[in-house]
Amino acid sequence: MYYPRSFLKFILLGFLLVSLPLLYALGELILSLDRLATQSREEVLQAAQAGRSSRLLFEQATTLERLARQQIILEDPALLEDYGRVRQEFLQTTRALSLLPLERPQVAALEGLRAREARLYATLSAPQRTPLQLSELADGYGALVEHTQGMLNATVQLTQRAIERLQETAAQGREKWLWLALATVAIAIALAILFAVLIARPIRQLDQAIRRMGTADFTHAIEVNGPQDLRYVGQRLEWLRARLNELEQQQTRFLRHVSHELKTPLTAVREGAELLRDNVGGRLSTEQQDIVRIVRENTLSLQKLIEDLLTYHQTRAMEPVTLAPVPLPDVVRRVLREQKLAALARMITFADDLAPLVVVGDAEKIRTVVDNLLSNAIKYSPRSGVIGLSLFAQDGFAVLDVTDHGPGIAPAERERVFDSFYSGKAPVDGKVKGSGLGLAIAREYAVAQAGRLEVLDRADGKRGIRFRLWLPLSAGAGVAAAADVSRPAPVTVGSHK
Repeated sequence: MYYPRSFLKFILLGFLLVSLPLLYALGELILSLDRLATQSREEVLQAAQAGRSSRLLFEQATTLERLARQQIILEDPALLEDYGRVRQEFLQTTRALSLLPLERPQVAALEGLRAREARLYATLSAPQRTPLQLSELADGYGALVEHTQGMLNATVQLTQRAIERLQETAAQGREKWLWLALATVAIAIALAILFAVLIARPIRQLDQAIRRMGTADFTHAIEVNGPQDLRYVGQRLEWLRARLNELEQQQTRFLRHVSHELKTPLTAVREGAELLRDNVGGRLSTEQQDIVRIVRENTLSLQKLIEDLLTYHQTRAMEPVTLAPVPLPDVVRRVLREQKLAALARMITFADDLAPLVVVGDAEKIRTVVDNLLSNAIKYSPRSGVIGLSLFAQDGFAVLDVTDHGPGIAPAERERVFDSFYSGKAPVDGKVKGSGLGLAIAREYAVAQAGRLEVLDRADGKRGIRFRLWLPLSAGAGVAAAADVSRPAPVTVGSHK
C-alpha cells in the first residue's frame, strides 16, 4: 500500500478526497438556491408590478369615466384637457402591462381595452354628438371600467401561477438534492472508511507496541508500517524497547548486588540490638531497653521491607513458574510453624480445617502467598484473637480461606486492596505499617499459577475479613474435591494491608 512521506499529508489527502463529493454537493446546492432565489425575485417583482399596474389601470379607467360624464353634461374644454392627460397615463399603464408575461387571452383583452377607449375618446372629442352617441358613451365607459376590473382579476391569476411555478421548481430541487445527498454521503462514507482503515493500521501497531512495553514485555521487536514519520516513531520505539530491556537487566543485576550490601550491615545492627537486649554488654536501664526495642523493631521492619522489594521485583520480572503437584496442607502447616513465634507474641491462636488436597503450582511461591496472608492476619488481629484457616475443594480448585477478627476496611480503600505500595490504616496496637507489597506479591503469584486471590466478608457476618485463595487442583485430587463442592461463596467486599 502506498503511503505519503508524512502522516499529516496522508490525513490531509484523505480529508480532501472525502470532502470532494461534499464540496460538489455544496456547490450544486448553492447554484440551485441562487437560481431559485433569482426566479423567486423575478416572479415576485412581476407579480407586484402586475398588481400595481392593474389597480392603477382600474383607477385611471374610473377617472376617465367620471371626466367623460362631466364633459357630456358640461361641455367644458378644460375637462377634455384633463381627460387627455389621464388618457396618456392610461395608455402608459396598458403598455406596462403588455410587457408582463401575460397569457394570450389577457393580452387580447388588454388590446381590446385600448381599442375601446380609443373609440370612446374619438366620439367624446367630436364637435357634435347625437343623443344615441351620448348614450353609447355612458354605456361604453361603464363597460370599460368593468373590463379593467377583469384585468385586475387576471393579474391575481398571474401571481397564483408564479407561486405554482416556484413550488414546482422547489419540489424538483428537493428531489434532485435527495438523490445527490444520498450519492455524495455514500461516496464520502466509503472513502472515510477506507482512509480510517489505512490510518488506523499504523496507529494500532504503535498501540500494540506501547501496550506490550507497558506490561514489561521487551522480547518482541517493534515494526510499524505506514508513512515515513510513523515508521520513524516505530524505529524510536524499537530503540526504546531495546534500551528498556537493557535497563531491566541492569536493574536485576543491581538489586541482586545491593541486597547483599544492604543485608550485611543491617544484620550487624540487628545482632547488636539483640546482644544489648540480652544484657551481654551489661545490664540496661528501662529507658535504654526501650531504645534497644525501638532499634530492633525498626531493624526488623527495614529487613522485611528489603525482602519485600526484592520479592516484588522478582514478581514483576514474571519469570516462568515451575508447576508441579504440591500438597497444600503441608505448605500451610509449614507457614504456621514459621509464624508461631509472631502469633505467640500476640497470644493469637489458629483454628484450622484442612482437607488433604494437592494443587498444581510452584511450592515456594505458594508458600510466599500463604505466608503473606497469615502475616497480614496476625498484624491486624487483636491480642488473644483467633485466625481461622479452612481448606476445601470447589469447582476444580482448592480454596483456602484465611479469616481474622481485625478492624475490617473503610469503603474508600476497598478498591485498592492489591495495589502495589498501598498501605491502609495502621494495624492494631500501634505496630508500624508494612511496605504495602505483601498482598500485591500474593496476587501476582496466585495469578501466575492460574489461580486468583480475593477478599470476602466473614461467613458468620462478624467483624473481620476473609482472604480466599483459589489454586487449580491436581488431576489426582478429583475424588477428594467432591466433598465440599456445595459450600456457598460469599460476596466479595474489600481488604486491608
